[in-house]
Amino acid sequence: MTLSEAIEQLVLANRIISHEGILDAFGHVSARHPHDPGKFLLSRSLAPSLVRREDILVFDLESRPVEDYDCSLYAERVIHGEIYKARPDVNGVCHHHAPSVLTFAISHRKLEPVSQMGAVIGHHVPLWDSQDEFGDTNLLLVKPEEGRSLAKALDQNWLVLMRRHGATCVGRSIQEMTFRTIYSAANADLLLRAMMVGRVETLTPGEIDRAGEIKPLAVERAWDYWTDRL
Repeated sequence: MTLSEAIEQLVLANRIISHEGILDAFGHVSARHPHDPGKFLLSRSLAPSLVRREDILVFDLESRPVEDYDCSLYAERVIHGEIYKARPDVNGVCHHHAPSVLTFAISHRKLEPVSQMGAVIGHHVPLWDSQDEFGDTNLLLVKPEEGRSLAKALDQNWLVLMRRHGATCVGRSIQEMTFRTIYSAANADLLLRAMMVGRVETLTPGEIDRAGEIKPLAVERAWDYWTDRL
């Protein structure tokens, strides 16, 4: 993938995830630099639905801008830098506050896969609590040590909940990250609905393994659908 293609996909990911109701004025989406794994791409501080090609900036893995950009930057960009540093397999990151997912970050109910598409969340969704290491904060994650703590909690999983704050979802590509972000939020919504109806049955470990194997063709099909909906 060329840098131009990566920027184009990142712009679309911002707009798609916003259009699907997961991002609003807040939250952010990034991609690892396609030619330099020690850098990542992230918009200037802006509502994701408004992101354009010219808004995409380059950062190193310490979350420092590689140039002296004359604009405001996302305060929580350390989320992205520290995850890319800890997970060489990750090439896309989305931090969001979708209500369906946030519900499980403010309750004691585990977020588990309950549908075929929901298997994208994997076997385990950890909950990161800033209180454990940092005590009372404004719940924003802005310090490198906070980013490292979140990356450690994410470990080898695809989704991590952030207590009373939101969630961060990752993928091996920009499109896969978008796929996991959208369907993990849909799974959370389905689980909430099912809990109101009666007893909930989750997927078995074997079903999670099999249904969670994301096929490139499925990602491409969904990406084309979401792009058309824009």
